Amino acid sequence: MSHEASEQGSGPAQRSVEVGVGLGILVFGAIVVWGSVSAGIGWGAEGPKAGFFPFYVGVVIVAASLFNLASALKIAPSVLFAEWSQLRQVLSVIIPTTVYVAAIPWLGLYVASFLLIAGFMRWLGKYGWGIIAAVSIGVPLLAYFAFEKWFLVPLPKGPLEDLLGL
Repeated sequence: MSHEASEQGSGPAQRSVEVGVGLGILVFGAIVVWGSVSAGIGWGAEGPKAGFFPFYVGVVIVAASLFNLASALKIAPSVLFAEWSQLRQVLSVIIPTTVYVAAIPWLGLYVASFLLIAGFMRWLGKYGWGIIAAVSIGVPLLAYFAFEKWFLVPLPKGPLEDLLGL
């Protein structure tokens, strides 16, 4: 039996995943409520204090997560959320995208975009180097002209843009 075949039909239970996500969102909502109370949720002479609207948003988040948690607990524990091989495919997109976002402050948006597009096209799409070069260079160039020149919106730049004087 191969490693791939042994993972068929196994994976995390939907109930566990939904409870984990529900708890994470519950904690997030509690942090929003706590921070709002710290900022002030009352009504002052100038109008609502800084935490007024975020407090109610946090309350709605907490209530919705409690509803989702109650719904998740009704799911049979044997229901599969996804197979491990399916989750591996999702991670093959999430991990490079996370690295891309983390690299933007150091490399700039355009170089990081070039690397992400080229990597995805080669690794996942199996495209040839000619089309990879055309798309991975063309898309950041188009974004540069659209945002920096036409709309006058500066985007994060890195050392290459500094070297080129852009």
